[in-house]
Amino acid sequence: MTALERYVRLESDALWRATPDDQRRDVVISFGKATLVIADQAGRPLAHWSLTALIRKNQGVQPALYVPDEDESELLEISDDTMVEAIEEVRKALSKSRPHPGKLRLWLTGLGITAAVLLATLWLPSALTRQTLAVVPPAKRSEIGMVMLDHMTQTTGPVCDDPRAKRASGRLAERLFGAETPVKIFVVPSLPARSLRLPGGIVVISSDMLRLIDDPASAAGFILAAWMDDEMDDPLEPILDETGVGSTLRLLTTGGIDDATLQAYALRLAQEEAQSPEPQVIATALATAGVPFGPYVNAIDKLTGSRPELGPDPLSGVGYTPILNDSDWVSLRNACDT
Repeated sequence: MTALERYVRLESDALWRATPDDQRRDVVISFGKATLVIADQAGRPLAHWSLTALIRKNQGVQPALYVPDEDESELLEISDDTMVEAIEEVRKALSKSRPHPGKLRLWLTGLGITAAVLLATLWLPSALTRQTLAVVPPAKRSEIGMVMLDHMTQTTGPVCDDPRAKRASGRLAERLFGAETPVKIFVVPSLPARSLRLPGGIVVISSDMLRLIDDPASAAGFILAAWMDDEMDDPLEPILDETGVGSTLRLLTTGGIDDATLQAYALRLAQEEAQSPEPQVIATALATAGVPFGPYVNAIDKLTGSRPELGPDPLSGVGYTPILNDSDWVSLRNACDT
């Protein structure tokens, strides 16, 4: 049994900061496949750190402070001695299993072509994609998402930047995904899909759609529908699957994806028609976020002429925390009017 297999079920509380400007938040950490998984208290993954790239900032001092790479924008503070010892043991084991640079240099010169052939023929593209997704940090995901959003505006129109609407979208994200959420909601003038999710916790919604609905709970439903459409999959995965092994290798080795590739994918995504998730999936998402079913069902009926069967609404006849106050809702609906 390897060190990683021995600790696969180990979990611990920790404090995590996504950027130097963010406040630390309570998280739960556990081991994945060669990664340290950082999740919120509800078990939703927030980040995956490569164990081989992990850096400890204060050797021999508790609580232990870790960063995912030399960038040091993210920070993880762990007080649990058992978890710290497990991380150190797994890191040492993984380090021993990696080729040493001196030895690696000796055979890479003569076997470079052979290695490339073996990589292409024996390492399945899906395995390469999984490995790549496991090590892409949140900051890079956010960068990719923002580049895609910028390209999408060629067809959707520019992102609506009314200050009051921005504040309203921030409060809406916190209401749906929790305080200090990294999720960012952007409004664009027009979007056939009504709402969609991009890498880096970015959700894009259509101003045209907002003007046709009357309740912020309806907007919440469309945002959650976009989020859950990729909840079981990494939103980066369909990009890599569609653009091929070349993009995956480029992201893994250089930390980026060719801009022309992102542009082509983003423009196609911006023109796709809406695709609703399975009724049970959106029902679970609405219930978890404390959003009533009725406004979303009515909005879908108004926009498409069909009513999704979401089952019994757990909030029926029960009070719930407002999605947005009236002022914020008006600001959000009128985001593109200025």
